[in-house]
Amino acid sequence: MVSSRGAHYVSRRLFTALARPTIYETPPSAAQIFLIERLCTKGQLQEALSLFFSLNSQPPSQTYATLLQACAQHRCLREGRTLHHHMLASNHHPDLFVSNHLINMYAKCGCLEFAHQLFDEMPHRNLVSWTALLTGYEQNGRPQDCFRLFARMISHHLPNEFAFASILTSRAASKDGNGGRQVHTLAVKTSFDAYVYVGNALITMYSSCIDSDGGWSIFQTMNCHNLITWNSMIAGFQLCGRGDRSLELFSRMHREGIGFDRATLVSVISSCSDNALSSLEQCQQLHSLVTKSGFVSELEIGTSLVKAYSKFGGSAHDCYRVFSETKHRDIVSWTGIITSCAEREPEEALFLFGRLWMDGLEPDRYTFSIIVKACAALATEHHGLAVHGQIVKAGFEDDVVLANALVHAYARCGAIDLSERVFDQMPVRDTVSWNSMIKAYAIHGQGNEALKLFEQMNIQPDGATFVGLLSACSHAGLLNQGIEIFDTMLKNYEIAPQREHYACAVDILGRAGRLTEAEELVNQMPMEPDSVVWSALLGACRKHGETKIAERASRKLIELEPTNSIGYILMSNIYCAKGSFTDAGFIRKEMKYWRTKKEPGLSWIEIGNRVHEFAAGGRRHPQREAIYAEVEGLVCRLKAIGYVPETSLVLHEVEEEHKEEQLYYHSEKLALAFGLMMTVTSTACIRIMKNIRICVDCHNFIKLASNCVGREIVVRDANRFHHFRDGLCSCSDYW
Repeated sequence: MVSSRGAHYVSRRLFTALARPTIYETPPSAAQIFLIERLCTKGQLQEALSLFFSLNSQPPSQTYATLLQACAQHRCLREGRTLHHHMLASNHHPDLFVSNHLINMYAKCGCLEFAHQLFDEMPHRNLVSWTALLTGYEQNGRPQDCFRLFARMISHHLPNEFAFASILTSRAASKDGNGGRQVHTLAVKTSFDAYVYVGNALITMYSSCIDSDGGWSIFQTMNCHNLITWNSMIAGFQLCGRGDRSLELFSRMHREGIGFDRATLVSVISSCSDNALSSLEQCQQLHSLVTKSGFVSELEIGTSLVKAYSKFGGSAHDCYRVFSETKHRDIVSWTGIITSCAEREPEEALFLFGRLWMDGLEPDRYTFSIIVKACAALATEHHGLAVHGQIVKAGFEDDVVLANALVHAYARCGAIDLSERVFDQMPVRDTVSWNSMIKAYAIHGQGNEALKLFEQMNIQPDGATFVGLLSACSHAGLLNQGIEIFDTMLKNYEIAPQREHYACAVDILGRAGRLTEAEELVNQMPMEPDSVVWSALLGACRKHGETKIAERASRKLIELEPTNSIGYILMSNIYCAKGSFTDAGFIRKEMKYWRTKKEPGLSWIEIGNRVHEFAAGGRRHPQREAIYAEVEGLVCRLKAIGYVPETSLVLHEVEEEHKEEQLYYHSEKLALAFGLMMTVTSTACIRIMKNIRICVDCHNFIKLASNCVGREIVVRDANRFHHFRDGLCSCSDYW
């Protein structure tokens, strides 16, 4: 889009001043004119212009119009301006027909100020003139200018179907439902609502601004449906979160033998991704249809399929297989597939990140931010260090968003010292920067460091800041400081506590054994407590063996989420610890009734750039016999220095000896044994990740093991980091 200065540069007055008289002897031949038009039709604009400028005679207006139309179609502003200059320099004053093509060319090329200037200077305008400029405003994302011009237009001309379609599309883009209804009323009064183009635009407007039911009513009353009509309605349902209706309509469309195009498939696949009732099988069926119809190489369709596969648990291999079939992959599409893998399969995301470089592309800031988040899900920091180096080489080392992501990633990998280094070197910090470092201290149990950092914070904190502070106090057992922070949030910082703040405060009180106060705080909440709040209270009851409050908390938690296992498991463990095995059995039966399954305990350890996964029992690992032998040897050594298995949480039907055996083969113990077997350096830190909270027995076991083997052992569970060293844990047994 040119500025007003640019518009004046190419204005009629300047062109006239620059014009030189041109004398044409004879008109161009019909063959020459035909060839120019033929070249334009075939998309060979440069060849057509070369032939045009070689003419030694005055071309007709139709030839100018043909060339201007081609310039508009291919968005060739420079060539269009050259034509305009040639026209004026040759004393060929454009008639209404050519003037309309000039307005259309400038509008299509985004030069709207000059298009409007030409429009205002025209001695005569017709409906085409108004519609060309109106459509230009709509297509260039200027809805207010579009609406103002439409208001002027209706006082001079009755709009045609294209003008109605443009203004309705503009109202849809600006989410202006009221303005869209006004235009709809005018379309009904003038009977233009019966035109298929107008009906299609009405469907899009209602679906975007109001609801899909309004669009559906338009769809049902239309006498004629074309492919755009079906696409508009399918996309409308998808925009309104009614993916099930989109899929139903597509099935009907398919049954009636109506064809589809790229836009149809993109909307349908997106509807599949957004629909909770869809499945991986449905995604595979759509993939098959895409392949059969020859659209599999379309980048936008491939990207939509990747998102769908990722949503329904498809493997990274499935996602990459779809992606590899597409053509003209760019950094946006690469970033999309990396994003689809980053959370579930971070190793695959790193593999794809490497392939991106092999494809000859360079990551942008957003791509780097996604891959840094993937590094945060890994057990060690060396992947993050490698990506960090690439960020520096790319010149993004001062980017605040990337620095914030690195602070978080290093902390999640256990390298809190690297988080501090990145934070200290940041030239500019925003609220997220401070929050990320505070939360890093929190998950590592360094509550005092988090509070000191908060005192240094030189910008206004937000709600997330206080979640980090309260969490830090909870993990470090800083009862008084935590309660003071909670009490002063509103008074000192005008930040009203939300559910997540109450959950932290309940956790602080509960961990300290002040369970009655914690329950009272829950009952005094100004909003309904959610599952996180009740889980915090129930977890505190498990820690202190409080049955009565736990029963009330577990009932509330199960009412909110009957298929979530946490309420059943914690309550069952409390009963088992108290010796109430009959009550524990009833809880387990209720859990079975709701078909709720306990999340399996999994642990991961990275050895030699390869991540090894362990489940309780460890039967799937190829080196299981050697791992079992290592565990048994370690158990014997630890028992000699005081290790006593915590068998109270194992079901009472099992013999005592078997209870101990079940505890020996918990996933984190297996990962530890494997790490001891496979690490060559006897002083190297062993890092283990776990998907759920570490149990009491494993915590005691690893604490003693750190002293016995003389190694630092870091375990990241679902809640926090545990740094085991010399027989002690950084959590001070407060977790």
